[in-house]
Amino acid sequence: MDDVAIVGGGPVGMLLAAELGLQGVRPLVLERLVLPSEESKAGTLHARTAQSLDRRGLLEAVGRSSGGSVSFHFSGMFGLDLGAVAEEGVSIVGSPQAWAEQVFARRAAALGAEIRRGQEVTGLVQHDDHVVLTAGGRELSARYVVGTDGARSTVRRAAGIPFTGTPARVAALMGDVRLLDPYGVPPGYTRTPRGWIIVWLNPAGHSRVTTYDFRAPHADRQAPVTPEELREAAEHVLGRPVPMAGARNLSRYGDAALQAETYRAGRVLLAGDAAHVHFPWGGQGLNTGLEDAFNLGWKLAAQVRGHAPDGLLDSYHAERHPVAARVLWNVRAQTALADPHPSVDPLRELFAELMGFEEVNTYLSGMISGVHTTYDVGVPGAGRMAADLVLKTGDGPVRLVELLREGRPLLLDLAGRDDLVAQAAGWADRVDVVRAAADHPADALLIRPDGYVAWTSAAGAGHPLADSLARWFGRPRG
Repeated sequence: MDDVAIVGGGPVGMLLAAELGLQGVRPLVLERLVLPSEESKAGTLHARTAQSLDRRGLLEAVGRSSGGSVSFHFSGMFGLDLGAVAEEGVSIVGSPQAWAEQVFARRAAALGAEIRRGQEVTGLVQHDDHVVLTAGGRELSARYVVGTDGARSTVRRAAGIPFTGTPARVAALMGDVRLLDPYGVPPGYTRTPRGWIIVWLNPAGHSRVTTYDFRAPHADRQAPVTPEELREAAEHVLGRPVPMAGARNLSRYGDAALQAETYRAGRVLLAGDAAHVHFPWGGQGLNTGLEDAFNLGWKLAAQVRGHAPDGLLDSYHAERHPVAARVLWNVRAQTALADPHPSVDPLRELFAELMGFEEVNTYLSGMISGVHTTYDVGVPGAGRMAADLVLKTGDGPVRLVELLREGRPLLLDLAGRDDLVAQAAGWADRVDVVRAAADHPADALLIRPDGYVAWTSAAGAGHPLADSLARWFGRPRG
């Protein structure tokens, strides 16, 4: 029997497998595709994801980082500056989804994960102490199962978890084509009274073309897309011929905003698109899923290894469900603003003016990039990701992120607090203690494996360190 079976070998599933492997749990990954997909529907990693990847030593491997001022959009209006909220220098990372998936898969395999391809899961039955999966016509058992198998998740449906929200009203098409008149098509985001066309222009090769038609959703969401359908949609939006050839990677989707009502049902958990789907404004979907994996990995590993405190695994839903709900909310707002009807024009103009205010820019950029994500950890002043401090230790200077590469909890003593170090002695097998000097207002910080601050000495005597240690890392030894 496997400890954990992950159904779905996309980037979220592979990253989760790597996170479990880092904690000493060797998961089984079941992926229905025989070969990895070369198609990348997403290619943007935001600042919070970059911070998390840096804490695992994966940032440079996944793609090219951009720092400083980075122009970004809200509902196709380019008025945001993501650099205004980038806390550690990286504002955005260009990383094709297919490449990131391979980076995570290699890390997972190196850490002991077993990856089986060509294994489509068709059934799931829960028992009190294990789950039975049917994959490739055979049955296998695991103590826990995580569905990272996409919007039409077999795991979610078999577990009986409702997937609720708002239905689609927009018909979107996407494909890579050779534009025969490349300079006759506007690059970037173009809104007309008939819809949207988004073109990532490559005059010498294939350009990515996306169309949004607000007249009605797709009559058949599963129907294959033909090259003629994409061409006709582009011509409808622009109101003129758009000759194209060599179409590939054609797909259709809509703006349904759906979320699993619970991310855990017994021994079954969900992450990524299996837990939440929405229109791709701002490239937030993949980032939300990857942050699911960072949040879940260490908690599920602790459960498997037998030292998780009561409620730790349930905290995955408690922390991540509100984050995705907020993403769905801002995406629905962007879709409403994107409506091509001329009556929406004044609203877009007003919103564009508001985006020029620093406070609005910070608010929206922090939302899109994820850097404003904060968890309720029960301690005032805690719950945000720990900043990457430069620490002066007895062995020389070191970045805080380097101390988190092994995925272990960390008590950071910045003021010679022998009393706090003594309190943490009972968790020495699970929590590392580092004594250092740094420019920080608190005497000490307790940092979770996912990089978030679980406790700070600035919270005061009413919030003892021992309580937070027990809440997140179980009972002390002895």
